Amino acid sequence: MLGENLQTKVKLNKFLILTMAIASGIAVANLYYIQPLLAEMARSFNITQVHIGIAATLTQIGYALGMFIILPLADIREKKSLIIFMLGCSACALLLTALSVNSIMLCTASFVVGFTSISPQLLVPLAAQLAEPEERGRIIGIVMSGLLVGILVSRSFSGLIGQYFGWQCVYFIAAALMITLAVYLMLVLPRCLSDSKIRYYKLFQSMFSLTRELPILREAALNGGLMFAAFSAFWTTLSFLLSSPHYHLGADAAGLFGLVGVVGAMAAPIAGRIADKRSPRLTISISIGIVTLSYICFFMFGFKLFGVIAGVILLDLGIQACQITNQARIHAISNEARNRINTVYMVTYFLGGSLGTFLGSYCYAHFGWHGVCILGVATQIAAASVHIKGYMTRGNYTYSKKND
Repeated sequence: MLGENLQTKVKLNKFLILTMAIASGIAVANLYYIQPLLAEMARSFNITQVHIGIAATLTQIGYALGMFIILPLADIREKKSLIIFMLGCSACALLLTALSVNSIMLCTASFVVGFTSISPQLLVPLAAQLAEPEERGRIIGIVMSGLLVGILVSRSFSGLIGQYFGWQCVYFIAAALMITLAVYLMLVLPRCLSDSKIRYYKLFQSMFSLTRELPILREAALNGGLMFAAFSAFWTTLSFLLSSPHYHLGADAAGLFGLVGVVGAMAAPIAGRIADKRSPRLTISISIGIVTLSYICFFMFGFKLFGVIAGVILLDLGIQACQITNQARIHAISNEARNRINTVYMVTYFLGGSLGTFLGSYCYAHFGWHGVCILGVATQIAAASVHIKGYMTRGNYTYSKKND
């Protein structure tokens, strides 16, 4: 009851929303610094593309496991202190990565970076919890815009710094950013207590029950995981494509493509408004179509610079619109179980991403760029199948749990 009373005194304002958006972007960047650096890291440790792809895969597996173990705590613990603690752990993991002397140490550090970088997934449910129901989609969209911009700009940052100062420098700077962000959030983020008294082990039992009882959650998680597999497959293999004889470009060029994707990030608030006012099924249908179109563009024009640029814009636009819609509908299911619901969704989401990272590296090594494109289209066929099955089962739903 105390947590509930304190919660009602906290009001979202533009400054707080912007703070959460920027913090989410800075923290989530830890997961993606590695992608433009893969070719350079492979040369540094004298390993193959498939082997260095394992390090990127372990980052996302670590992220999924970290969310599974830590995110449910936000339903029973004070959220601000948990966020700050995890930022401190991220700083240590990033330093470990920078100091890696062989591929085994790099893979271990990459896993720990993923495991500790779950702060954005504590901030998004916090924003949803503080938001008024009629504005939840819009506010999630704003915070997710910051998160996606962080994903995209992180690649530009790591690509440029890695090209001219070495990949280790990227992780030293990232560690300093985590410490700075932790201090800043300690000063400005409101305390947010929980009124739930459920025991920790009961949280895990309830997550399995929620997954079984909520078909909307299952559909959103599977759909999101398949969409993110397509996203990860592209960004993991882009540095290999650009360093190939077709382009002869380095990590800096791979990173600069992240700036192109910012165009897609700008659609997040728009997608959030549509999610608030229209059926989410329409937004997700359009998103799957856009991502499929992006991979057709990559397949047909991937060896031309304009084709990659156009495909990046479409890919990031489609992924972001789908993610915002899925986040809006799952956060509307339950206030008390919001973080556990988000855990189920995001764990599945990043397991899909880790699968896309691994399969993307494998397909590029064995089948080339066109193999990656076929993989991307296949993920969207699977996502469309999940989407259509949900429609045939439940029809055109709204965010209301009753209607779901």
